[in-house]
Amino acid sequence: MDITDTAFCPRYHRAVEVIGKRWTGAIVRALLLDVNRFADLRVVVPGLSDRMLTERLKELQDEGIVERIVHDETPVRIEYKLTQKGLELHDAVYALSRWADRWVPLEATT
Repeated sequence: MDITDTAFCPRYHRAVEVIGKRWTGAIVRALLLDVNRFADLRVVVPGLSDRMLTERLKELQDEGIVERIVHDETPVRIEYKLTQKGLELHDAVYALSRWADRWVPLEATT
């Protein structure tokens, strides 16, 4: 088999494009840790603006990775939860976290 037949995988490329957008990985990681309210997500992901968080959550909803749950109470409470599709990112997210802990210098994260 020629390497050019297997080097590019459209599904892999699409997955990286979806999860690799700025802030998306951090949002998914926070949701995996059961941070599920908008304000809490904003706190645990420093530097993330309200506008960008709204945009990324909407994109994740459109991809079927996150669901928005509106609790009919006063005041209205909204939560974001990972769907089964989103929960299955667990191993990939933590593999990347382990890799980053080993190979990404702390000063490179600022």
